[in-house]
Amino acid sequence: MFKNTLTLAVAASALLAAAPAMAQDTGATIGFIGGFTGPIESLTPPIFAGAELVVSQVNEQGGILGGDLTLVSADGACDATAAAAAADRVINTDNVVAVVGALCTGETIGAFNGSGLSGNVVFVSPASSAPALTTLEDNDLVYRTTPSDALQGVKMADLLIAKGINDIAITYVNNDYGKGFADALSAAFTAAGGTVAANVAHEEGKADYRAELGNLVASQNLVVLAYANASGNTILRQAVESGNFTTYVGGDGMVGDDLLSGIDAAAVEGLIATRAGAPTGESVDLYNAFTAEGFTANATYAPRPMTRPSSWPSPSKKTARPTAKASRPRCATSRPLRAKPSAPANGPRPRN
Repeated sequence: MFKNTLTLAVAASALLAAAPAMAQDTGATIGFIGGFTGPIESLTPPIFAGAELVVSQVNEQGGILGGDLTLVSADGACDATAAAAAADRVINTDNVVAVVGALCTGETIGAFNGSGLSGNVVFVSPASSAPALTTLEDNDLVYRTTPSDALQGVKMADLLIAKGINDIAITYVNNDYGKGFADALSAAFTAAGGTVAANVAHEEGKADYRAELGNLVASQNLVVLAYANASGNTILRQAVESGNFTTYVGGDGMVGDDLLSGIDAAAVEGLIATRAGAPTGESVDLYNAFTAEGFTANATYAPRPMTRPSSWPSPSKKTARPTAKASRPRCATSRPLRAKPSAPANGPRPRN
């Protein structure tokens, strides 16, 4: 899921290097496909702002290929079918030479398979983190700037075990992101000696998840792998109302101010979440250079070390919510990570 201006600047910059010069006489046009509507609609605008920032900076410095760099956008709605239509428009009508996006993994796969592969168009996603992207037959055209949820699942398992949480119940949104994340977490948590008491998929867009929650009560430690302003919020609210859970855990898709809409923050005090990023390092240095020039980035995934969304409750000393270190998933990075890097010795390749 994906979500900050710095990462988008990286993705857009990578596309500039990949863009062929033949699409137009001077300058170049790149596309942006993201979920302006749908379950990540609150996270998409800041990402798009990052792409716009890079375009403006390129043009301020003289443009590209003898002309201006132009950015066109289309709504992929975090949906494979909508994304395919969006890709058809930007590739076959707007004639883009490359695409920033998409954001949700299924959205990226749908967009690329729809028109990207046949059009031989480079895609760089700043947010698609599901392991399914690792095995996509893409002719080396699909890249990303975020680590895989194969890594995020391991890091979440490590964090929970370190906090003394030895059993969990997982519910995940039934798509590439949720399924891949849940599989990685379940495998790593079990391997570390923990017990996955329940592992239940749920469909996006429902008003009532009480039946799913009823199948998760075997553990009081509820892990929700979904989206903050969609099923994640609804499930968390109804879980609190049920009184069956004492600890709440979420992945990066749950990090956002919308998560607590309609929920008493005190009821989920100490909520644990993982997201990518590093408190120090090259990406943070680049971000700080922006802020030194008066640039303000206050989106959820701006690389502010050890911070939480403003609406979240301040964690107590007992349940302080740490963020993952530099090896965490979906980290803001100063250069793109190839979607198909070499596999580490004992684990899946870190591409989403």
